[in-house]
Amino acid sequence: MKAHIRILIYSVLFILYIVLTTFFLSVQSKLKTDLYITLSCGFAVFNIIYAFLVLKWKPLFNILFSVAIAFLALFLALKTSDLHLFSKYDPYDIKTAIMTNAVVSIIVWEIVYQVQVRKG
Repeated sequence: MKAHIRILIYSVLFILYIVLTTFFLSVQSKLKTDLYITLSCGFAVFNIIYAFLVLKWKPLFNILFSVAIAFLALFLALKTSDLHLFSKYDPYDIKTAIMTNAVVSIIVWEIVYQVQVRKG
């Protein structure tokens, strides 16, 4: 896949991560479940859909990396928000966590893509 196509896909993915975060939070409030479980499962499903539609690798490979990336990105987003890096602009660090989740997911997807291309 060419670089400019990947950049376009990652841009769409970034926007979808931001939009889907509010959707997953509304689902969580309606279901009254744990916030982290809802977000992790929601992003895992979103990553699985992304992997099957865009990457088209082996199904087991898609599912394993989708779930791992969702949990890793959410974990790093929460740890980044605990640092209170932008507390002047984002007092509750919610925007920081959302942006970190999207950026980390995209970076890890690119790493997985590069490893898979070089390996295969």
